[in-house]
Amino acid sequence: MAGKGIRSHLQAIPVGDVRESIAFLRSTLQNRSFGSETLWALESILVARDVRSLVKTRAALRDLLKSEATSVLGEISDSSTDLKLGIVDFFVKAFAVVGDVESCLALKYEALVLRDSNNGEDDHSLRVSFEEWLTFGKDSLDNGFYAIAVKGFENALSCAQPDRNVDSKHGNLVTNVQMVSTVTKLRDMARALIASHSVQTQATEYLKRKLKDQGSSLCLKEKRNAASYMFRRGIKNRSLKKLCRSQEVPLN
Repeated sequence: MAGKGIRSHLQAIPVGDVRESIAFLRSTLQNRSFGSETLWALESILVARDVRSLVKTRAALRDLLKSEATSVLGEISDSSTDLKLGIVDFFVKAFAVVGDVESCLALKYEALVLRDSNNGEDDHSLRVSFEEWLTFGKDSLDNGFYAIAVKGFENALSCAQPDRNVDSKHGNLVTNVQMVSTVTKLRDMARALIASHSVQTQATEYLKRKLKDQGSSLCLKEKRNAASYMFRRGIKNRSLKKLCRSQEVPLN
């Protein structure tokens, strides 16, 4: 579908008809149109919406993008590296538009790994630099995705190793020991945050189970107390009846 066709078609859809707009975007993606006009269409669907409808629209678009990304990336598994990188780059930008940071970073990581794995011995055009891995690690750390941040920092440190520490742009060695030390600290921080998050999660789950158990125990205790109260009340009533009968004066 031509770019001009995408823009004009979307503009022809009545304003506020989110369902029709998303259906058109789905059709565009399924026609494998991954250009700037499709990104424009995605942005246009999110323009001028109230908070409530914006949240719903973003959720629907995220689901659509995840579904289509999974489908497309499966189809191109045997395609050229350039094609894969181009499509992954599109989805990275698309997920950024709808605010899905996790999917955006996950695909960005896949793109970096793909570049590195297809980097030639003589042609280093695809090689991921120390700075790129460092930036990726920082972005992941800042957004709370600690596990993938660790991978980014580890790859940055790998670039600083003797056999890989050549800056492909200037041919200079990455010998900044202080920078390597800083990256190591960032990696260790991310690891510590993973452990801390794991402990917090376990503590939260423990408290939930404890509260649930306490609730069950309280409910059982209340039932037992109610039964005990009814039993005592029954005995008391029978005792009162016996007392009343014993105090009755027979009439002559």
